Amino acid sequence: MAIARNPHVVLDCPDTTLLAEFYGALLGWAPKLDPDGSWATVSDGQRHLHFQRVDDYRPPQWPGQELPQQFHLDFDVDDLDEGEAGALGLGATKHPHQPGTTFRVYLDPAGHPFCLCQA
Repeated sequence: MAIARNPHVVLDCPDTTLLAEFYGALLGWAPKLDPDGSWATVSDGQRHLHFQRVDDYRPPQWPGQELPQQFHLDFDVDDLDEGEAGALGLGATKHPHQPGTTFRVYLDPAGHPFCLCQA
């Protein structure tokens, strides 16, 4: 029997509204914003991404290890070129290090690495 269920991912960031709007648009999920800006969520009703404001936030520096990433998010897309155009249009940045051919690495507006993967 499992002890826990329904894991939720929480990303630290300097601006919860910016990231909730970015990931909400990327996934087609509506953002829910706390009035004080300390917390935000996007969800489809079953899966959730949360964002918490952290003062003096410093983004990870991948692939280097001076400020190592703790994890990254992968998202499936039907077409890498279309997915890339959409993500860049929302404010993502294409990372200069692209180690594969079936996925592409980007940075969200707070500097977290994420990948779009060919489904």
